[in-house]
Amino acid sequence: MDKPHRIRRRERRRRRAVPAALAAAGLALTAGLTACGNAAEVREPGTRVARDGRSIGLLLPDNTDRFDTFDRPLIERRIAELCRECRVEFASAQADVATQQQQVDAMITKGVRVLVLDAVDSRSLRSSVERAREAGIEVVAYDRLVEGPVSAYVSFDGEQVGRLQGEALLRALGDDARGGQIVMMNGAATDPNSASFKKGALAPLRGKVTIGKAYDTAEWRPVNAHINMSGAIASLGADNIDGVYSANDGLAAGVVSALKSAGIRPLPPVTGQDAELAGIQRIVAGDQYMSVYKPFRLEARAAAEMAVALVRGQAPNRVATGTVDSPTTRDIPSVLLTPIAVTAADIEDTVIADGMYTVEQICVPKFAADCERAGLTP
Repeated sequence: MDKPHRIRRRERRRRRAVPAALAAAGLALTAGLTACGNAAEVREPGTRVARDGRSIGLLLPDNTDRFDTFDRPLIERRIAELCRECRVEFASAQADVATQQQQVDAMITKGVRVLVLDAVDSRSLRSSVERAREAGIEVVAYDRLVEGPVSAYVSFDGEQVGRLQGEALLRALGDDARGGQIVMMNGAATDPNSASFKKGALAPLRGKVTIGKAYDTAEWRPVNAHINMSGAIASLGADNIDGVYSANDGLAAGVVSALKSAGIRPLPPVTGQDAELAGIQRIVAGDQYMSVYKPFRLEARAAAEMAVALVRGQAPNRVATGTVDSPTTRDIPSVLLTPIAVTAADIEDTVIADGMYTVEQICVPKFAADCERAGLTP
């Protein structure tokens, strides 16, 4: 166990419980839709698209830093490299299912040949995927496996993500894991990735720690994680939470804000995922123990290559490394990439070495002293 976390845990147990604060954090997603370009020819939904079409739709679930900074530009750039005649039609759903359903219909109307879809809700988008397929559109499921007749799937090994998180949390607890109590802040129940993360995390955690409270966090919203965590603190007591399994960095933000609002010092170890800039900065500051780095360049590259292959009438198998099954479709050609755990000791060799962030981006004045302690200097 890391010495600072051992000391903090003992200090936390020596002092009295701090009354839980239930104020919700004012965390919100950026508003505003990204407009799609005008198609040369407009078709009504349900009609078959032109087999020689070169338009690719890209529908992402929200405008978080990850999708705006990495996934979208990486996918668009790789498509442009592979297919000069291809055009990308983009829209963001702003984490709203109905909006994304309308966007799928708009892509059908525009006559896109292939749709790269990261579904807000994998079940609710099934009928949209079916309509797209009826119109002759090939669908590449991106990052999460949407239900319906998809042609290909690209993501990371979800169970391995969860295992990395669970194992890291046990390392942070060290000898105190035995008899320790944690809170599990899982992702949205409507996302199949959440089930994979949870299954992977429970493999090392089960039998080693007590799970005092577990939540499925609606819509992956940080504010919901804050509310859930505040409830856990009120129920379990501030001194009786030794660690928090948080499924991603967004939820970790909500968890940490709830812990701080309750006056809990020092903070217990908290996990995360996606290696968001804010998450990496929380790790440097000691507010979050770890994240999971998923090299988005590889994921975006595979999705772009599958989309271009399908545009050209080729099977995605030339890109796929295996197959997966969804609740509705079997043997989907897939690429499942390997995630990487990141703690303060790993930042320089992972996200900085891969060019995801620079030291200057991480070590803004607010975190300058923390960066110096962590050995991160420009």
